[in-house]
Amino acid sequence: MNRFGLAFVLILTGITCAFAQDKKPNLNIVFIGNSITQGVQLATPEDAPPATAIAYLRRQKDLGTVEFSNQGHSGYTTLDFLPGTNTFTKVEEAAGAFTDKNALLIFSVKLGTNDSAIQGPHGAPVSPDDYIQNVKTIIDKLLTDFPVAVVILQHPTWYSPNTQNGARYLQEGLSRLQSYVPKLDSLTQSYATVNPKHVFTGDKKAFKYFKKRHLTLLIPENGKQGIFYLHPNKAGAIALGEFWGKAIEKVVRKNFEE
Repeated sequence: MNRFGLAFVLILTGITCAFAQDKKPNLNIVFIGNSITQGVQLATPEDAPPATAIAYLRRQKDLGTVEFSNQGHSGYTTLDFLPGTNTFTKVEEAAGAFTDKNALLIFSVKLGTNDSAIQGPHGAPVSPDDYIQNVKTIIDKLLTDFPVAVVILQHPTWYSPNTQNGARYLQEGLSRLQSYVPKLDSLTQSYATVNPKHVFTGDKKAFKYFKKRHLTLLIPENGKQGIFYLHPNKAGAIALGEFWGKAIEKVVRKNFEE
């Protein structure tokens, strides 16, 4: 190959690489959740699962910039995030505050732990039908106000069946929490028909993962029924964040490549 041919190839390669780089999607992510999302009992906000999810996503070479807002609130249920509440307003304000208006806006939702309680949190116990109706109401309003956004429903995480702090969860609560999961998956499937490519199921693996490894990944807490396990420690938050990050990355790739 002569030097002119080589120069042409190099130029073409440079253009191709620049084009590929331009195609990297930028992401703005709002995390909606409870104390697990908030990162209670962890040393800094940078230790919370949303921050560790973002750290994972920022390491991925096929993604552009990734910005986020952690809208997790300890003790909150789906009722606390319904449209019309101050909490929901704060979520929408967070979504509107990102500076890159062309980035893909994602709402990562992980709610259900407090809804499942026997007594204590707002509205608990929330039946599976009421829970999923609340989730749908939240999604519908978000997609009305941000029609090009994507909502990712992360499965709830495991807690020990003796969990009781200021609220009572116990085995009844854990069973109710598990009953929410098929409702979430069915809701995602329904949106695939009525509003495709906007609502997706996220992580499905963390529940079993933490159940098996709770002694090393969850914080032992003193409760009225003995030592219980509910909130991730630092290592657990890293693991949970990576579960969420991988789920988000999978959705983005599917959306962006099609």
